Amino acid sequence: MEIPHRTPHRAEELRHRFEAEVLPLRPRLYFAALRLAGNPTDAEDLLQEMYLRAYRGFGRFEAGSNLNAWLHRILRNAFINGYRQRRRGPIVVPEDPTPDSRIAHAQVELSAEAVVIDALLDERLQDALWSLPERYRRVVLLHDVDGFSYREIAGIVDIPLGTVMSRLHRGHKALREQLRPAAAA
Repeated sequence: MEIPHRTPHRAEELRHRFEAEVLPLRPRLYFAALRLAGNPTDAEDLLQEMYLRAYRGFGRFEAGSNLNAWLHRILRNAFINGYRQRRRGPIVVPEDPTPDSRIAHAQVELSAEAVVIDALLDERLQDALWSLPERYRRVVLLHDVDGFSYREIAGIVDIPLGTVMSRLHRGHKALREQLRPAAAA
């Protein structure tokens, strides 16, 4: 079996396709990276890592597939891998932490879900979202906040389409029950 190799023509074609198809998605990807990272500097770093991984794997990307979901999955995996690497490293705690340093440290450790949920104005909705099991909360946020379709969510989270619909239904039902006025309960 002969191993295909990149010819200069193929590499140039892939680069042009990458620039034409992937780069226009930057604003949406940046917003997703910002939600994950929690600050603009880390979001840019995360986005850069995602672009590097996507470029390296673009030759294996199946044309006609959902590029947006593929890129979001790479972004999420890059965030998770970076988070795991940071968790393995030593934790440096100041000898006399000031309130400001504790707040800054807490902000760096916020998850993507925490950033989105904390940005919501209604405290009851925040509490209701946090009360959802992670598997429901994640699907609800991807659908209701990010606007992904069921099929896109299935690709991002790597679960069957029916499971996405079920989790979204159960997540919405739990939210409605949590947010129902006390008199109606």
